[in-house]
Amino acid sequence: MENLLAAMKAAAEPTRLRLLVLCAHGDLTVSDLVQILGQSQPRISRHLRLLTEAGLLDRNREGTWVYYRLSQRGATAGLAQTLVDSLPSDDPTVVRDLSRLESVMSERAKRAEDYFHRVAARWDEVRALYVQDDEVEAQLRRLIAQEKVSDLLDVGTGTGRILEVLAEQVDRAIGIDLSPDMLMIARSKLERARLRNCVVRKGDMYHLPAPAGSFDAVTIHQVLHYAERPAQAIEEAARVLRPGGRLFIVDFQAHAQDVLRDEHEHRWLGFEESSIASWLSEAGLEQDESQHLQGDPLTISIWSARRQGEAGRQNAA
Repeated sequence: MENLLAAMKAAAEPTRLRLLVLCAHGDLTVSDLVQILGQSQPRISRHLRLLTEAGLLDRNREGTWVYYRLSQRGATAGLAQTLVDSLPSDDPTVVRDLSRLESVMSERAKRAEDYFHRVAARWDEVRALYVQDDEVEAQLRRLIAQEKVSDLLDVGTGTGRILEVLAEQVDRAIGIDLSPDMLMIARSKLERARLRNCVVRKGDMYHLPAPAGSFDAVTIHQVLHYAERPAQAIEEAARVLRPGGRLFIVDFQAHAQDVLRDEHEHRWLGFEESSIASWLSEAGLEQDESQHLQGDPLTISIWSARRQGEAGRQNAA
């Protein structure tokens, strides 16, 4: 009872209630919240500390940055969600705050888009600075070879490299990306390689341009660390998988290389095993054994999971 009363007391203040609503929509920094609410950094920091101590917000440090999000676990997590759900969606203050939040997220997306535009022509070269491409690609080929893949989807295909790597192992492959520069380069590469079973299309990872159950395999290769909402991207990938189909995520283990965020617009400094496992489970996928490729200083992981169903049970048997 004492914990519940303390949490209710912590939330019973206009700014702190607004902070709960904002942090229910994504991971936000103090700077983000200062920009949205128009209040001083010390004031926002104090409110965040009180909410975190009351168990209403989760605090996650990544390198030199700290992100806040509505509490997902613990005795008061349910109260936090109840408070957010209780606020009318047409409340003028909430509407204004969420509009400003969209502006903050749009600015992030624009920075990432500008970065892709700058490096599109040399994207493979930039990626090679910190990714063991040959080894990762060999592992992907091996994993795909264990499946019968007629239709493959590559999310955030970039220059189409994964399509090139896996083209001979699948009947049809589609790569989606939001960047016109990336798509232009990918199309050119696929045409030069005469990979006629591969196409690229403009598309959003959060709203994939495909009906449910369209693909036998989905790859998300070095894309998730740019995603504003990685759990939603995984859920959308799971939606388009057929029963028994597999999702393959290639990305960094959690690290503290701030340069990748500061100079290359990475949204996340890699991922913890527990985060990936939780997101896969929430998306209705059964995780397989993950692969870890040790680098210096970064480690690349390949996480795979299967959508269960009749096909999945037959494969498991």
